[in-house]
Amino acid sequence: MRKSTYTFPTACAVAAVLAMPASAQPAFEVDTIATGLTNPWAMAFLPDSDEMIITLRGGEIVILDPGSGDMQPISGAPDVDTRGQGGLLDIAPAPDFAQSGLVYMTWAGRVGGQNSTTHLGRARLDRDAHALVDLEVLHAVGPAIDSGAHFGSRIVFSDGHVFAGFGDRGSKEFGPDHISQDLSSENGAVIRLTLDGDIPADNPFAGDDGAAGAIWSYGHRNIQAMTLHPDTGDIWLAEHGEAGGDEVNIVERGGNYGWPLAANGVTYRGGQRFAEPHQDGDGFVSPAHVWPAGRDDHFPPSGMTFYSGDAFADWQGHLLIGNLFHEYLGLFSENNGTLEPVARLLDGEGHRIRDVVIGPQDGFIYVLADGENAPLMRLVPPS
Repeated sequence: MRKSTYTFPTACAVAAVLAMPASAQPAFEVDTIATGLTNPWAMAFLPDSDEMIITLRGGEIVILDPGSGDMQPISGAPDVDTRGQGGLLDIAPAPDFAQSGLVYMTWAGRVGGQNSTTHLGRARLDRDAHALVDLEVLHAVGPAIDSGAHFGSRIVFSDGHVFAGFGDRGSKEFGPDHISQDLSSENGAVIRLTLDGDIPADNPFAGDDGAAGAIWSYGHRNIQAMTLHPDTGDIWLAEHGEAGGDEVNIVERGGNYGWPLAANGVTYRGGQRFAEPHQDGDGFVSPAHVWPAGRDDHFPPSGMTFYSGDAFADWQGHLLIGNLFHEYLGLFSENNGTLEPVARLLDGEGHRIRDVVIGPQDGFIYVLADGENAPLMRLVPPS
């Protein structure tokens, strides 16, 4: 296991707005637990053990012992469509995993011909057979589209339901006819289902003609991070903007988050603004935090969690978000729904950050990188 040590002195060479306050400057060490992972996408601790389950975008699943670094392949993953940004995506043990052994997954899969969509499903983990068994598709996002972009997606459980957030499949229609503004489409939306995959009758649009009853919120671009606030229980998500304008949003029942009619981004080609930023009275839910347009300051997110351990006491309640393009783990303080940047963790290490979780037993920060030969890292207090 490789170990590196980091400190954050007051003269730390990061942008002033990201400087860590003197009261929150613990050093940390980085343990490299595993290397050689091929395009990993998500990870989660299994509630009945100290082991982690990890998805690889190509369609593989492994169980890893973070203590020894040993990995065990697991068979039975769904068939996936790896074109573009597709593949096997998020994974989350069921709330009753200790009894049911069920894990929920999202993945991109073909739906006839060239069309594809994001699927939400579940299977039972058979530890003796090293396999997922009894795989069932709970929901396939409609409509399926011939595109390899913006599948999302992340899973959270709340109040006895499963929520999943999806992308807009890369649509470049910047007007009111955009797919994320179409309530008959679940692309660019958060959906809410029962744990068995049924549409609850109290979903906001369940009784509306022409609307997709599974939708909980809409007007999103490409959701790649979701987590629960430890105090309020609210669902927080982070999504990619267009050439900047990346957002952190607090999910509201029936909320329209404005994409692409209210946005801070610009077009990839030409850098042209296509919408006004969120404004009071525009009818859209404003983001809790937004980054400006442009590649110097933007924050394409993937994976996030609130810190809730004892290992880094000064970071209690802070939000951790992975940054893909600028290759660091962002640390943010949170107060009544407002975020303030604190530090760039792992900055300069050269790793796109794909996912982050907190060890339930040790309170350490586990960070999954992205790429062909990616590591799994662990941030620990200095020895």
